[in-house]
Amino acid sequence: MDTPGMLRCDDALRHWPTDEAQARAVQDRLRPRVRLDEPGPEPGFDGTVVGVDVAYDDARDVVAAAAVALDARTLAVVDEATAVGRISFPYVPGLLAFREIPTVLDALARLARVPGLVVCDGYGLAHPRRFGLASHLGVLTGLPTIGVAKNPFTFRYAPPGPDRGATSPLLDGAEEVGRALRTQKGVKPVFVSVGHRVGLDRACAHTLRLAAHYRLPETTRAADSLCRKALASTWAGRGGRATPGRRGR
Repeated sequence: MDTPGMLRCDDALRHWPTDEAQARAVQDRLRPRVRLDEPGPEPGFDGTVVGVDVAYDDARDVVAAAAVALDARTLAVVDEATAVGRISFPYVPGLLAFREIPTVLDALARLARVPGLVVCDGYGLAHPRRFGLASHLGVLTGLPTIGVAKNPFTFRYAPPGPDRGATSPLLDGAEEVGRALRTQKGVKPVFVSVGHRVGLDRACAHTLRLAAHYRLPETTRAADSLCRKALASTWAGRGGRATPGRRGR
């Protein structure tokens, strides 16, 4: 995969932060570059929607990332890639993107097609510093991104209605930072937030389309399965244990 935005990643990776203060400074510097004034691609657009996710080997500080591309119209898998790397940043809630993005970028770069949309298993604007994984990844790559999380992080919400497609605001005080979206009737909602170059209405519409049969989007399900397999294959027979990425991206 090659996009103009990817050219910005090289410099960012050469100066990747190694401590909390440096990481927060990077967030402060990049946050103004988030684009919130574009609606993003329409659901079912002519192109690919890519899910990214990571799994860790806790004993060895190793992370495996997966990027799985689905045809945005048919939701058939058309491409996939994995990458395995060392974790070079400590575990700090709210800064987990700094543990994951280098390896996620590696996996994305191995795709043959440029994504029209990237779906992250985590947060974008719904982040204490308004710069979660989805926003960070979007700014670095220039790609439209959204975050679809399994829990509301530090924010509050009223339960949405029981039917598929029901939503309620995800709030930080009076500010709406995302939405709780019920993707299946009677099932716990997911928590959708914009990342970069996509509006919240479209982010929810994409999530609902991608979660036709299960609570989580097919992009997330596919990427989760693939990154676990990649890590298990890499460390087969060495006693490692794959664990999913943690809360607070």
